[in-house]
Amino acid sequence: MPHVIVEYTDNIAVEADIPQLLRMIAERCADSGGVLPLAGVRVRAIRLTDYVIADGRPEYAFVNVTVKMGRGRDQAFKTAFFGALFDRIKAHFAPLSASRPLALSMYIEEIDETGAFRQNGVRDALGLPQK
Repeated sequence: MPHVIVEYTDNIAVEADIPQLLRMIAERCADSGGVLPLAGVRVRAIRLTDYVIADGRPEYAFVNVTVKMGRGRDQAFKTAFFGALFDRIKAHFAPLSASRPLALSMYIEEIDETGAFRQNGVRDALGLPQK
């Protein structure tokens, strides 16, 4: 892990460059100094077509990033690493934020390993042992 899910409103799909955002997030997660295992990095987006924001004005938009990962990273790492990641996400959306009301959020969720079941062929492809 981490698994990163980017939810975004479809009214920003053209301007948001979501593929570039996903690549940036994946590269950042892969460059964690080994704290986040490369074989576990998954980054995906969900385009939302049904939503209401605040009083329903059509120009409102939001992007929510959820990071799911196993427990065990210390708070200092999480604060520094994910704070820097959120800064990069804000920078990615700065031009869009300047042109319309855009709400950005990011949440880190730690997974209880007793409820996690995995098989990862990517680990094999990278030459890493299965956990």
